[in-house]
Amino acid sequence: MNSRVVICGIDTSTLPKLSHAEGMELLKKAHNGDEKAREEFLTANLRLVLSIVQRFSGKKECADDIFQVGCIGLIKATENFDTSIGLRFSTYAVPMIIGEIRRFLRDSSHLRISRSIRDTAYKALQARQEIESTQNCEASMEQVAAALDIPYKSVVYAMDAISDPVSLFDPIYHDGGETVMIMDQISDMKNTDENWLTSVSIEEAIGRLNERERQILNLRFFEGKTQVEVSEEVGISQAQVSRLEKAALSSLKKYIS
Repeated sequence: MNSRVVICGIDTSTLPKLSHAEGMELLKKAHNGDEKAREEFLTANLRLVLSIVQRFSGKKECADDIFQVGCIGLIKATENFDTSIGLRFSTYAVPMIIGEIRRFLRDSSHLRISRSIRDTAYKALQARQEIESTQNCEASMEQVAAALDIPYKSVVYAMDAISDPVSLFDPIYHDGGETVMIMDQISDMKNTDENWLTSVSIEEAIGRLNERERQILNLRFFEGKTQVEVSEEVGISQAQVSRLEKAALSSLKKYIS
């Protein structure tokens, strides 16, 4: 079945599909000056750009503008990709396309950053690149601050100012049909399946209590009131509050266990 999806005026079903070997062969020809092979390779990889454009669909900028910027990233990836390293082109191209789009969105953002902060950020980027190229390791913010002879906090503030918020659905790895997103790399030790099931069990158990029992538990354990305060608010004796509280807790234990 031919799946027809139109994005930015392009019918994705009309785009050619290439195997990895076919793509590498076309890319080698393109690097040797074959314009026809270059055009065919770029057209076949427009799906990469279109898939990424969809991830930025919530932005105010026109999707067609984002698509054009993404195509620039695709062209840069095509020109700079090394076919000898055995890496899939999509793995190399996707981050470059995303980076190109983010730069465009940052530069066209209505949130204006002062010139001095931007200058500090760009100097920090240059210093970081120089440190990493000479020391062959990732440069820390402390090293960048020392190289520029400015306070560490100023470097951190400037770098944060030019950084775009990222989506949990942004890809960090893409290889053919496999995409790993940021959310796939984030663990949550609090909201586990076990804790979620426990909270559901508690909620169901509380629903089995009568209205007076729920009211007492709410006042005692959610509002933090004493039994005396609860008795005054509900209009019963402290002994009755204590008895109802124990009965409610006993029922909860029975329902949850």
